[in-house]
Amino acid sequence: MEDVNWLLKKWGFPILMLLIAVIAGVLCCGKQHTEEQKAAEEVWEPPVEIKDSETITEEESDTETSIDSAYWLIPQASDCLISDEEKQHLQSTVLSAAESVKEIYKNVIIKDAANYSSGVSEFTSEQRKTVVEQLGAAGLVSVEEDTNMQNPEKIEMFYSDYLNGKDSMVTIFEVQRDGLIGAFTFIYRKGELQTYYIGIRWKEGGIPEIQGTSVSNVTEIKLTEKGYFIYAFEYVIAHASLRQYWRIEPLPEDCRKLTQEYISGLSYVNYNVLVTNWDRSNVEDILMPCMYEDIYRIYTGENLKTENWKIPAEEYERIMTTYFPVSVEQLREHCGYDKDSNSYEYEMIYASLYPPFGEVVDYTENADGTLTLIVDGVWPDYNSDLAFRNTVVVQPFEDGTFRYLSNSIEQIELELPPIAKSQQR
Repeated sequence: MEDVNWLLKKWGFPILMLLIAVIAGVLCCGKQHTEEQKAAEEVWEPPVEIKDSETITEEESDTETSIDSAYWLIPQASDCLISDEEKQHLQSTVLSAAESVKEIYKNVIIKDAANYSSGVSEFTSEQRKTVVEQLGAAGLVSVEEDTNMQNPEKIEMFYSDYLNGKDSMVTIFEVQRDGLIGAFTFIYRKGELQTYYIGIRWKEGGIPEIQGTSVSNVTEIKLTEKGYFIYAFEYVIAHASLRQYWRIEPLPEDCRKLTQEYISGLSYVNYNVLVTNWDRSNVEDILMPCMYEDIYRIYTGENLKTENWKIPAEEYERIMTTYFPVSVEQLREHCGYDKDSNSYEYEMIYASLYPPFGEVVDYTENADGTLTLIVDGVWPDYNSDLAFRNTVVVQPFEDGTFRYLSNSIEQIELELPPIAKSQQR
């Protein structure tokens, strides 16, 4: 689910790019879930609605848009809080910032790339991090998904101004997975909130150009105690997130690495690993055929591909008995084993709207070589950075694999998803 969650994170750019790409007859949405995934479905009804907000589709929008913008599909605010002169100044500032990092881009440009794309090929996590750090060194607020935000105090100042009713602006540079730079300027003026978005793509030689701009009304912003900046647009595009977010307070690097290694690949809404209290004594409670897809990706780093929707028993059992304290007999009883073909039937995971995600905030290295991870369930769509808290015990192995040994979970700010309610003990 990590792939889909990333896609849904920010409708200001990634969802837009998906819509444009579909119209153009191509798929341009970053990482794919699996070749077999054919549809997306909502796992449960949202428990809350965003106050004074609407969910719309392209056809339903009658808001004025600019045909000069590459982002004309996004509902535009009819009136912008900043002047044309201020817009020009922001565009010049953003282009200048992009120029300062163009050396990182010049050797990864796609010749004659489509205008809706970033123009960049195989932009690595390390390159994204370098861009963020260079922009940060120039005093700009900058971020990407695997790097702590640079200069977050400027967002804190903006939020303080907002709470005090003082007009204010702040610009955040976000480096996307595909290398595109999105500059989000938040504007609070005369009691109203907006974002002015500028997208920067790349041409041959590492030359930046403005891909387009977008003006969107914002209905609410919140800076949480843990340091999440969460905001909601007036209009929510169908199938996009209810709220958007950045973590502005740094996550310790060791916790970030532990999150990536042990937690990021797991779902809170599709199976019971993270939402059931379990250990070796009741491990059968979490055995569901659909969980294999994510465990396979954690093990191989690749998406699962099957032949005739079957998974060879030897492969399935080797991976599952590595990652969980289960026996072959338990797997065959609970995970769809077919004796005639000596295989397990592949059960697809569908995309889920509004899922929470986990992040390691603390850990203990135990005397027996295991790790106890304290994991916060973050649910920005419902305005929470501590919806629930997990305690997960894992056993690392020398070959780089590991085993989940147990999980316990505590509701804190929100109720668990329904799958948890039915399974919680």
